[in-house]
Amino acid sequence: MNITELAADYERDGYVSGVPILTQEEVTYHRAALEKAEHELNASLHYQFKVHTILTSPYELATRPEVLDLVEAMIGPDILLYNVTYIIKEPHSTSYVSWHQDLTYWGLSHSDQVSMWLALSDANEMSGGMRMIPGSHKLGQINHETGSDSNNVLLQSQTVQNVDESQAVLCALKPGEASFHHGWTLHASMPNKSDDRRIGLNVQFFAAHLRQTKHDLDTAMLVRGKDDYGHFEADIPASTDLDPEAIIRRNELEERYKMIAGQT
Repeated sequence: MNITELAADYERDGYVSGVPILTQEEVTYHRAALEKAEHELNASLHYQFKVHTILTSPYELATRPEVLDLVEAMIGPDILLYNVTYIIKEPHSTSYVSWHQDLTYWGLSHSDQVSMWLALSDANEMSGGMRMIPGSHKLGQINHETGSDSNNVLLQSQTVQNVDESQAVLCALKPGEASFHHGWTLHASMPNKSDDRRIGLNVQFFAAHLRQTKHDLDTAMLVRGKDDYGHFEADIPASTDLDPEAIIRRNELEERYKMIAGQT
């Protein structure tokens, strides 16, 4: 992995894809950890906010040195971990993600942000892998329309209309590979038509100087460098799996997130 080249590609295109992170054995371990937790909870962990505060596996994945090395090359040495969430499309489901930019509703003061999408199963055209519009991060914020499509994974079905899909690039990932994309990069994905779950771990990193502009209740966690600003309340990483007090706290944080992201 040539970090300098990847960072240059990210700066040019607003994303990089196919970055090797995990071995096949590690993929098997971390997928099993996810599905064990789902079995114990008797519920899917799809789109559950801040799972790194209740499960050790996603916290370990989000803070691997090779991941943070690349993130540092993209946004600088002082790194906050904001959110870790599984995005899961069940086999032959109708779930999709419309064209959007991540930063639109997050209320952040700056755009020094990058998201990692780490595949724990095949993410390709059949299974509904992500598509990106190269260079779209340089356009800044684009108007989004909100909706209420239950098949749209996004909280408000927020959608950028009239995207030229002829420019779209499929970011196919094998299990253990990751893509990294900027918060203004237009991206979307189609339904999963395959026989397997399409499982991705989405991890959001901020530069430490960012702050929440909608209110002062947001949380994050310093994972590299230093935080001279203190703009976020500190999250607590999971030290054991599914601690009851941590689950209560995570549920509260998710409701807080929905309040933040639901404010236009």
